[in-house]
Amino acid sequence: NNNEYTLCSMLGDTAPVSRPDITVSDGDTLTIAGSKAKFITTPGHTPGSMCIYFPNEKTIFTGDTLFCESIGRTDFPGGSYASIAASIRNKLYTLDDNTKVLPGHNCETTILHEKESNFYI
Repeated sequence: NNNEYTLCSMLGDTAPVSRPDITVSDGDTLTIAGSKAKFITTPGHTPGSMCIYFPNEKTIFTGDTLFCESIGRTDFPGGSYASIAASIRNKLYTLDDNTKVLPGHNCETTILHEKESNFYI
């Protein structure tokens, strides 16, 4: 747990210490509630950012990487506009255009809508 990379440090606090039950890497897959989940690294918002893609459902949880017509902040420690833009272009925009995007904030969208309307990419 590195408090340097949490919002807690910016607020003068510390993050609780936690240990994961498992760790995943880019391209790893797990079955969650009977559905195949693929983990995709998408650095940019933070160095360890990941999205979780459910190919059979054509749905991706993008967290703070991709929002409807926006992207995640890149001004936190370890953030990078060039990295987040490359992650979106090279990893997310290669998914089927009809893939439903469920971001960490705001409304859902689709890969096609973002390709056509996202000003930041």
